Amino acid sequence: MTKPLEERLTNLEVKASFAEDLLDKLDQIIIRQQDQIDRLEREVQWLGQQTPQHDMATPRNLRDELPPHY
Repeated sequence: MTKPLEERLTNLEVKASFAEDLLDKLDQIIIRQQDQIDRLEREVQWLGQQTPQHDMATPRNLRDELPPHY
């Protein structure tokens, strides 16, 4: 037996509402992640400016610069 048209439309509206909410949440996640990427890119750029040019060509082991308890 088929469901009445009104019931099917209500079900579609509920599904559409759920999908819209999900897309809104995904958009928020993407925006937060892009903000974090932008922040990290600025930090990397800043760190690059802090490093003298002659030091940039020298490979370094960052573990050597950590305090002993690491």
